[in-house]
Amino acid sequence: MLVIGEKINASIKSVGQAISNKDQNFLANLAVAQADAGADYIDVNAGVGQDAREDASAIMKWVIDVVQNATDKPVCIDSDDPAVLEAALNKYRGEAVMINSVNAEPERLESVGRLAADRKASLIALVMKEEGIPRTVEERLNAAEIIIKHLTHLGVQEDKIYFDPLVLPISVDSTQALITIKTIEQIKSRYPSAKTAMGLSNISFGLPNRGMVNRSFMLMAASAGLDAAIMNPLDARIMSLVKVAAMLTDKDPRCKGYIRAHRKGLLID
Repeated sequence: MLVIGEKINASIKSVGQAISNKDQNFLANLAVAQADAGADYIDVNAGVGQDAREDASAIMKWVIDVVQNATDKPVCIDSDDPAVLEAALNKYRGEAVMINSVNAEPERLESVGRLAADRKASLIALVMKEEGIPRTVEERLNAAEIIIKHLTHLGVQEDKIYFDPLVLPISVDSTQALITIKTIEQIKSRYPSAKTAMGLSNISFGLPNRGMVNRSFMLMAASAGLDAAIMNPLDARIMSLVKVAAMLTDKDPRCKGYIRAHRKGLLID
């Protein structure tokens, strides 16, 4: 499972302040810490820090520069503004890159899809339309069908598409965890070359002991076929369970990755 480090996000107070204050060391250290903990990608959501008067594209380019100067891990560029995504892609020097995100809204699907096709980027696609988050599996699959047809028509390879099955807090609707799991299963069945990815910590919002909920849900999602998760790589227990999940879902031949992690003392019970 690909681990996409979630910590460089302007919605986190300390990160938002660091972006506003142009605290390069804080952000660089956070990128390195996630990379050292085992993150495969570093998600970068720069928002606008705490100063909305600044140009969002300039802010994103600055943060991208800080991250890529601190670590050679590829980035996941996270913005709901296609102009910001384009600016960040132009700034980014690496080859592997991921865009977060697009949905089935036609205008956004076209603009962001073209960016992904031109850059040969992986693309996280939320299985939702303009009306908002669908409540049922079938509605989410309908959105997925629209997305994959449009993106492949633009030249995005199917194996570059990471469908986000959508994770809603179970504190709000206790049925949503199973709906997400069933959506993953159906996507993997219908589009075997495509991938799945989700924002893991959404599931536990509003609950106590969030780490325990996140870890449990990650294992369930891995069993259903989850390929990537935006999550906290600084949680040593969940990173240990990522190794376990790979082993139990036949993605770690002869348990080599698990044993290697054990020998390095990386597994936390």
